Amino acid sequence: MYTDLFLKTHRVPAITEDERAALDQAVVRTTTYNAKQIIVRQQTPLTQCTLLLEGFVERYKDTPEGRRQILAIHIPGDFVDLHSYPLKRLEHSVAALTDVRVALFPHADIRALTQTSATLTELLWRSTLVDAAINREWIVSIGARSAAIRLAHLFCEMYVRLARIGHAPTPTFALPLTQVDLADATGLTAVHANRMLRQLRERGLVAFRQGEVEILDWDGLRRFSKFDPAYLFFD
Repeated sequence: MYTDLFLKTHRVPAITEDERAALDQAVVRTTTYNAKQIIVRQQTPLTQCTLLLEGFVERYKDTPEGRRQILAIHIPGDFVDLHSYPLKRLEHSVAALTDVRVALFPHADIRALTQTSATLTELLWRSTLVDAAINREWIVSIGARSAAIRLAHLFCEMYVRLARIGHAPTPTFALPLTQVDLADATGLTAVHANRMLRQLRERGLVAFRQGEVEILDWDGLRRFSKFDPAYLFFD
């Protein structure tokens, strides 16, 4: 039910049907947010965790000068703030990139799950560690990869993550982001991101237009970006 896509992404450790039912039963309710609506505001006390069911979400921080750095892009099946369970607040904000639907897990129920099942504890802990691994890879991109490779690497990552949950059955798939979103996720200006997107298209690797990605040469895109999905820990 609610956790089907989460469990498609996180297949290790394997859980029993009873554990799966307990995870679903921890959902207190579902709700929706409109595109651009803030879901979690930084430094606001939190008493529940949010699992994304439909749509795309960003984790981000804004600078005093008005620049936005997108720290993560979440897809259906991702907990967007599971680390709020031990921390009780976030040092960054979470907002909907598109219209979204989410399931809410009270912290008290997360605690109950971890107290009754070591396997569920490992599963939830592991998912936060995978989030951290993705974040480190993004830091590498911004700090050590060229602009075109940053974008190419991000397209590779989003493709394999979406394919994992069945949302990218072909190399042409929906990625409802703007060029500004892509720029904010890769530490580029919108103008520079536009130039790099044109370069990737002219190389015959990938085309991005109106929220849709068309991978023209998957092997070439992987080689160009030196993409290795090991950091996603799909095994």
